[in-house]
Amino acid sequence: MHRLGSLLIAGALAATPLFAADLPQVAPEAAGFSAERLDALDARLQKRIDAGDFPGAIVLVARAGEIAHFSALGAQTEGGGKMPADAIFRIYSMTKPITSAVAMMLVEEGELGLADPLSAYLPEFENMTVATGHDSTEPAKRPITIHDLMRHTSGLTYGFFGVGPARDALKTMMTEKGDMSNRELARELAKLPLEHQPGTTWEYSRATDVLGAVIEEIEGKPLGEVFEERVFGPLDMTDTGFWVEDEADWSRLAEAKEGDRNIGNIPMFNPREDRVFESGGGGLVSTAQDYARFAQMLMNGGDLDGVRFLSPQTVAYMTSDHLGDLEHGKYFLPGPGYGFGLGFGVRLELGVSPAMGSVGEYGWGGAAGTYYWSDPRSDMFAVYMMQSPAARVPLRATLRNMVYGAMMKTPASY
Repeated sequence: MHRLGSLLIAGALAATPLFAADLPQVAPEAAGFSAERLDALDARLQKRIDAGDFPGAIVLVARAGEIAHFSALGAQTEGGGKMPADAIFRIYSMTKPITSAVAMMLVEEGELGLADPLSAYLPEFENMTVATGHDSTEPAKRPITIHDLMRHTSGLTYGFFGVGPARDALKTMMTEKGDMSNRELARELAKLPLEHQPGTTWEYSRATDVLGAVIEEIEGKPLGEVFEERVFGPLDMTDTGFWVEDEADWSRLAEAKEGDRNIGNIPMFNPREDRVFESGGGGLVSTAQDYARFAQMLMNGGDLDGVRFLSPQTVAYMTSDHLGDLEHGKYFLPGPGYGFGLGFGVRLELGVSPAMGSVGEYGWGGAAGTYYWSDPRSDMFAVYMMQSPAARVPLRATLRNMVYGAMMKTPASY
């Protein structure tokens, strides 16, 4: 992983991209934003940084394919030097949209079917059971499908939040087994009962990790190689991967402050190590500029710089609600006003949610603090990078409300 370029001073404008592969930059007003109000967003974040809540952050706001605002705030690490523009962050569950996009490439190629039973690719999932108590189960009423994996209705769980017999069983298994490959994890998960009957309830889970194992089975190679060939290489996402291979780039890794480096009771992973587990649900590191290229590709309907990744129809399908009237479950993370597509939370209503947005916007966040959303109606997306599990959730609403508060013009009026 490497990039060449110089540090952007927070809030400054440039006529050329930050780095060779980045999106072009324009003044905020040229994109219909108030520069003063976007600076106020930076000031709000800087106030939290100065209070010691987290070391630093990067904010990128783009519109119509151009960066309207970029700021590198605070420090890269607690007590360290200034946050570099090309800092590398653990993006955790912002991996899920990438895994889902690759899965849909296979769907377009006829290699994968959304209605297919998971057991067609991973046979160990053929006869699943559902927990009815800590010591009792019942047979699954129907097979888990690939569609279930992508919209989190498989009946699987994560184990590190909430209570329930399947969650407890998964937590015990993960503690005992340690680091596993995608294929090994899938085999172990298939031995456990499900938390819900397949297709009945949204439950955030290891489903996207299992989807990664499906991709590996189809492609016959590790997930990291698939991602490099299908996404990172063609999109020129040179700083995105499952680990930071070049030691020279370790100096760009952003870190959370001491005492804020656990996801629940699990320590944040070390990006300096080539881990066995290439988690399709949460294993990637990236930069704001790299992820912006992925986001812009989706905003363009599946292509960027003349390279076609997905069809516009496929992107529209992925970013539509796939839950309908299904039970959202007790732990529905997108929250009020949202449904869920294939890898993204999807906005269903202008109101209801306590955070501003537009109908049809989609996006997702990571457990270590990163977050992004795309708003096709406003022709805008934002990427936010920081490392702070403790501070991640409250700041997302602040970020959204202040970005929309800085939007002075609709796409048709600028």
